[in-house]
Amino acid sequence: MRILVVEDDPNLAKVLCLLLRKEGHVVDPANSLRMAKTAITDNPYDIILLDRLLPDGEGTELISSAREQGVRTRYLVLSGLSDPNHRVEGLDLGADDYLAKPFEPTELCARIRALGRRPLGALPRMTTFGRLGLNWDNGEVSALRHDGSEDTPIAIPRRELALLRRLMERPGGVVTREALDASMYGYDDLIQSNTLESHVSRLRKRLARHNTAVAIHVVRGVGYRLQEVRATEPR
Repeated sequence: MRILVVEDDPNLAKVLCLLLRKEGHVVDPANSLRMAKTAITDNPYDIILLDRLLPDGEGTELISSAREQGVRTRYLVLSGLSDPNHRVEGLDLGADDYLAKPFEPTELCARIRALGRRPLGALPRMTTFGRLGLNWDNGEVSALRHDGSEDTPIAIPRRELALLRRLMERPGGVVTREALDASMYGYDDLIQSNTLESHVSRLRKRLARHNTAVAIHVVRGVGYRLQEVRATEPR
């Protein structure tokens, strides 16, 4: 998942980013409300970790701002405001979960996993395209069988999965290179010039190997498109 960490304490922000990256997530830091508002405009996030006491305002203002922009995501408030009234207030302001500081890293990771299983708004639990299925709740990918036999799970590494998720948000539509890079990497990640092509190539081979009846096509100068493969088309 891609996670935005909104925390103005540099030491805590660093620890959180390291912890979440170790868990396999793509992570971006933001140390102010203004920076966080810019981040959600430029990038899609599965979860936002949100401190309430930021140098330029109340952190939960981000929730209302995101709603006005039509941004759908999940919010986990991490705050030193820890009495029951503060927790209730945070949840009433739109947070999906609330964890008081200090907290145990294992509990934080467990809550993030739980939030990741929660569907977003009207986003369907399962998206299918061709014979490819993606479960948005748990990130499981499978090759679907129309003959009644069991679907075949497809193991996909996390960056390729992030790439596939973005393509499956617009099956048949063009997704820009910038959007695909943003789905796989955080601000601080070093991206080589041919990294996207390498991930696309490996993902393309996995989809073909499992006979998913979809293929990734390049749209020169723009990005990539996930297309259904007809029986008469060369694979």
